[in-house]
Amino acid sequence: MTIPTFETLGLALQDHIATVRLNRPEKANAMNATMWQEIRQAFQWVDETPEARVAVLQAEGKYFTAGIDLQMMMGLGAQVADDCEGRQREKLRRVILDLQDTLTSLERCRKPVLAAIHGGCIGGGIDLIACADMRYASEDASFTIKEIDIGMVADVGTLQRLPKLIGQGITRELAYTGRVFGAQEAREIGLLNRVFATREALYEGVQAIAASIAAKSPLSIRGTKEMLNYARDHSVADSLNYIATWNAAMLQSKDLVAAMTASMARQVPQFKD
Repeated sequence: MTIPTFETLGLALQDHIATVRLNRPEKANAMNATMWQEIRQAFQWVDETPEARVAVLQAEGKYFTAGIDLQMMMGLGAQVADDCEGRQREKLRRVILDLQDTLTSLERCRKPVLAAIHGGCIGGGIDLIACADMRYASEDASFTIKEIDIGMVADVGTLQRLPKLIGQGITRELAYTGRVFGAQEAREIGLLNRVFATREALYEGVQAIAASIAAKSPLSIRGTKEMLNYARDHSVADSLNYIATWNAAMLQSKDLVAAMTASMARQVPQFKD
């Protein structure tokens, strides 16, 4: 197994836990064009690597991320330039769809993704963490839907995913005002699962949660994520029908036998990746 290397990210795998690190600390981990592409590549690797059972997303430096790199934004005009206005608009639409797809790669990854957030998480950073399965932060973390302050509508997932996490009312307040809110408020409104006192405690706590997930049946974990994501976007009736079909195909697995046998013997089960 070869772990890929990236220009803007760090990637490691230990004890079935993949750690993806935003690594542009000198630029406050602003998400430039290279980082957008590498985020998708990293989570595709996690998805396709059997030894990786769960992923942790964290960042180097003072900030989690300053959001989309403004130099990248300013260069979009040249990127989509065309003497036909219709074709220019089509090119811009495809750029936006590609950026959306990068963040959706966290959801598309069959392994759970845990975001460990410290410092500022700004603009596109909220789009990014909204795609994670769970979010945790240190007390110094702060958040803002910054797009409104630069005269644009957030367009890569915040307005679509955040209402399903924290509700319509508070999403609208945060999106309309662009105000900064801290880790404790983020926990109270349901954006965060837990707040840790320090960055060190955050990483230790998230690693422990990730290790607990990694010890479970990988096939069951992947199926559970699939079902939760499907249920979020479909009716209860459709979701029940889907899980019936899924388990008709997946239930009789070696993982089920291993788990039941270990439980009866009061042992820790061992699962195939």
